[in-house]
Amino acid sequence: MQDVLAGLFQHAAMTAGVTVRVAVNFMPDESRSEARRWFWVYHIRIENHRDDEIRLRTRHWRITDSRGMVNIVDGEGVVGETPLLAPGQTYDYVSGCELMTNRGSMEGHYTFARADGSLLEVAIPFFPLAAPARTDG
Repeated sequence: MQDVLAGLFQHAAMTAGVTVRVAVNFMPDESRSEARRWFWVYHIRIENHRDDEIRLRTRHWRITDSRGMVNIVDGEGVVGETPLLAPGQTYDYVSGCELMTNRGSMEGHYTFARADGSLLEVAIPFFPLAAPARTDG
């Protein structure tokens, strides 16, 4: 199963028994190079391999474009949800990122709350955002 997941998700990080996997895809139909807008969609899978349940509380993203411009995004939950993951459970969601350059990267962390109220910071792996080179006719 791990081989299958590694084939689907190009990037993964484990912190304290929580695995975060990322698959990222460039979206040429949503991108407009002439308008300096490039768009990627990313699929995140969070796996709870711990012995206790955890609730995702916040997200922290560091989004960098190829000019070195950094955008920090902090917020509650993900895609409007704060999922509760029991031991062995997974949670998947899909979101997107738009940049004004054709290359960049994302990384960050989630903060989870344990049943006793203590917090757990879990790494989101670094992943590149790269539009393929154009091949005009």
